[in-house]
Amino acid sequence: MSKKLIPLALILAAVIGCKSGNSSVQEGESAYVSEVWNPDNGDGTYTNPVLYADYSDPDACAVGDDYYLTASSFNCIPGLPILHSKDLVNWEIIGHALKELEPRELFDKPQHGKGVWAPCIRHHNGEFYIYWGDPDFGIFMVKASDPAGEWSKPICVVPGKGMIDPSPLWDDDGRCYLVNGWAGSRAGFNSVLSVRELSADGTQEIGQPRIAFDGGNDNHTTEGPKFYKYKDYYWILCPAGGVKQGWQLALRAKNPYGPYEYKTVMAQGNTNVNGPHQGGWIHTPQGEDWFLHFNDKYEYGRVVFLQPMRWNSDTWPVIGEDPDGDGCGQPLMSYTKPKCGSNKNVNPVESDDFDSGYGLQWQWHANYNQMFGQPMANGVMRLYNNDLSEDFVNLWEAPNLFLQKIPAPKFTATAKLRIASKEDGQYGGIIMMGSDYRALVALREGDSFRLQLLDCNGADKGHPQTATDICTLEPTEADVIEYSPAIYLDIYLAMKVKDGKCQFLYSSDDSEYLPAGEPFQMKAGRWIGAKMGLVSECSGRKSNKGWVDADWFKVSASH
Repeated sequence: MSKKLIPLALILAAVIGCKSGNSSVQEGESAYVSEVWNPDNGDGTYTNPVLYADYSDPDACAVGDDYYLTASSFNCIPGLPILHSKDLVNWEIIGHALKELEPRELFDKPQHGKGVWAPCIRHHNGEFYIYWGDPDFGIFMVKASDPAGEWSKPICVVPGKGMIDPSPLWDDDGRCYLVNGWAGSRAGFNSVLSVRELSADGTQEIGQPRIAFDGGNDNHTTEGPKFYKYKDYYWILCPAGGVKQGWQLALRAKNPYGPYEYKTVMAQGNTNVNGPHQGGWIHTPQGEDWFLHFNDKYEYGRVVFLQPMRWNSDTWPVIGEDPDGDGCGQPLMSYTKPKCGSNKNVNPVESDDFDSGYGLQWQWHANYNQMFGQPMANGVMRLYNNDLSEDFVNLWEAPNLFLQKIPAPKFTATAKLRIASKEDGQYGGIIMMGSDYRALVALREGDSFRLQLLDCNGADKGHPQTATDICTLEPTEADVIEYSPAIYLDIYLAMKVKDGKCQFLYSSDDSEYLPAGEPFQMKAGRWIGAKMGLVSECSGRKSNKGWVDADWFKVSASH
């Protein structure tokens, strides 16, 4: 099969400070600045979203002039990403608060859409706390003195089913209250918010829950509450109306249990920001108020916006701009940056050279198992083939997918790979994963490799995977170890993303690339956006596993 070679212009992104042992970038150090999405305009303004990546259900807290953000991670591990900023615009990943999900017998396999829902991060008495709801098991909490360091083992604060979106509030007298929403899929009801008292250390329930607010028909799907106290009022900021068409509410009461009066304080208005959804309020040391929220970009995930917030004369917040003065704001796409003492431009790392392990951007689709793979001393990331089950249907069930979030609306991701196969049926390559997915892989067949596109539409519904042959490739090298011989293929594989579509390409020399098939329409996963990365699998294995050695994975501007 003859194909015309086409050039793929790649400007390689610098890879600085992306390894798992790194903490935040300090003043004077080099910082990673993305080629593909940088919200800081360099002139004292920013452009939304400040994080063009799937940090769903974001929440943040301020500690001095430092800001920390976390987000839902569902079944992806490590979970509970921790991001740091000095100005609410420039963010970097500094760690994760959750190493694994329990019970292990469940979460050692992919549990799409389960796990960590809508966390809340707070700083109290010198420690950081994160609460989240697992809709199947209860409300959990971890804490740490250093957000970039080790976090405690999770404890179940309130066991039970259906509880989601918890947020604690330590009152002036030291008492601790918790508000939470409810998942209709588990509880059989939703749109209501419950408040209960916890022990002063926030570790256990000591009071009975009370329904503090029922959204009813006017504010159906009330969820995602965040609890605050301001000017003698207890405040709950929360969305209603659903992810794609909803609005932001502010509730206030003189008692933590209510009754609460409410007002809509932000909606889509005349913008194209559909359903500006849940997030967190930040009051800065400079006396400014800001609100971080997400916007659902479908296959790109739920990206994070930053809006100015002010208090009107009736002590109600207004989020975003309010062109008609009715007290309900609408999202801004660009605005003046928050006042702060730092002008450092830094973005979450996307590329990785694997020289010191692997970066904080990577996650697995289930609890990590060391047999999935490990970084090597020679600066590559090795991913061993995962044994597919005898009744394998599609890669929705693969726990070892090595993935990261989509970082921008337009970019190219390229990987330099060495694929080692010891027997037929072993393969590896790159993947764009979602409820529909496509992978470009090299599969061993006899003494050569078959380059294939693996496609699945409706992976979440159990639809079968299909394979389309692109070409046959001869091995780069073969060894003669008699007890376990292998053949090797050195190859460059790329994904070029634009307008929600992904074109796969391949090359033998990183200079000229061939297209593999037509562009693929990306698709979100369950509660998460599409994710990109590496795949390494085998079926019917009779000898030792093969592997994929990734020398680097680079994200660059598309041209």
